[in-house]
Amino acid sequence: MAKKFLYINRKAPHGTVYALESLEVVLIAAAFEQDVSLAFIDDGVYQLMRNQDTSQIGVKNFTPTYRALGDYEVNKIYVERESLEARGLSQDDLMPLTWEDEDEDWAEKDSIHVISSQEMADILEQQDVILNF
Repeated sequence: MAKKFLYINRKAPHGTVYALESLEVVLIAAAFEQDVSLAFIDDGVYQLMRNQDTSQIGVKNFTPTYRALGDYEVNKIYVERESLEARGLSQDDLMPLTWEDEDEDWAEKDSIHVISSQEMADILEQQDVILNF
């Protein structure tokens, strides 16, 4: 049975390499058919914000690449509700990420699951490998 890998994102999307590096590693792992999940906690929730504009800070906006996750069968994306609320955000502030379920005639389903910190703890406990970014 394949090991379960959880990538935890705690940093804002720009200003460090952590967010981009995490996304690249996740896509590589998924390409090799690993069981990949993503968690967004603390300032990591900003990585999934809608309509990011990086033109004023002079860096390339890599966030549209998150939309490719569904194509790589990465559909377990967990966002901690308390982290969103502490930043005055809700799920409506996040970009829509979806995947197509071949078992249900390719029905499009949400990849993002907003969960409580207790639910996040339960998910962490189920993982074989946890990588923090």
